[in-house]
Amino acid sequence: MPDDLQRLPLFLLPLSALPGEEVPLHVFEPRYRALVRHCLETGSEFGVLFVDDEGAREVGCAVRIDRVAHEHEDGRLEIVTFGTRRFELAGEVEEDAFPQAPVTWMVDDPQSPHDEDADEEGALALFAELAERVTGSVPDLGDDGDTSFRIAARVAFGGAAKQGLLELRSEAARLELLERLLRAALARLSQVELRQAQARSNGRVHFE
Repeated sequence: MPDDLQRLPLFLLPLSALPGEEVPLHVFEPRYRALVRHCLETGSEFGVLFVDDEGAREVGCAVRIDRVAHEHEDGRLEIVTFGTRRFELAGEVEEDAFPQAPVTWMVDDPQSPHDEDADEEGALALFAELAERVTGSVPDLGDDGDTSFRIAARVAFGGAAKQGLLELRSEAARLELLERLLRAALARLSQVELRQAQARSNGRVHFE
């Protein structure tokens, strides 16, 4: 295998992981239980690869096992993992004791002038508004990693939305997509709040 390739165990799921994201997993299939045992014994990462009706994607995110939260008597495992770095498939997914494939580690394209104008503040402001309205507080995002991933790792976007962020090779492009996703989330939240207010009012407008 060429030096720039690495064979990575793979967990194929209808969800995407992001760098910096905590990802709890319920492991019940024998092949994935074998994968987890292998990673626990070797201390290695494994890849989470998004799968839907269109099949498996080419880009995923590696995770490391942070802890085994619970081990059931029948062998099922509840584990907590943490997203580390993106990868791209460099060959076919093969089934042995567990799925695995050769991968290369994915990096952004060289910075362009557009990247220098990336609107971090806009995305941060939208995230703060969403977090405040949903939880009543704004969590500390820290300063480790790209801003786009630090924000997206703390919002329950769907697998397809996260996959879109994973596949982009520019922080500016990720922030642009993230702003659209956050604005859509805020719009949906406003609709939910309106329906809840209408239900409480019993069809009447109340003035405090």
